[in-house]
Amino acid sequence: MFSSVAGYHEEMAKVQDLFEVTCPCCDAVLKIDPATRAVIAHKQPEKPPVIEDLAAAVQRLKGDAGRREEAFQKSFADHQKHGKVLESKFDELLRQAKESPDQGPPKRAFDLD
Repeated sequence: MFSSVAGYHEEMAKVQDLFEVTCPCCDAVLKIDPATRAVIAHKQPEKPPVIEDLAAAVQRLKGDAGRREEAFQKSFADHQKHGKVLESKFDELLRQAKESPDQGPPKRAFDLD
């Protein structure tokens, strides 16, 4: 590999001349040779396991189904109640219109011109 001890020390000096750069996106460590401007080595960061506890993840997913069902039922009830609210508003405005038929519709700003 190395023809002499001097060649070995020369290669080791080159390795020590490398500088390390940490990638801002993925936190990988890159070792770069300044002379050639090439990446000589890299080390990827250790990633935590996606699912640490499978049983806990399953329980959380089961709980999510219950929460989704509860949210759906609440939305459905609100939707049904919304129709009743609109109907009662209409009935009230109709009653007011019947009580004072001579008043007519309210004047708009451009009707006054």
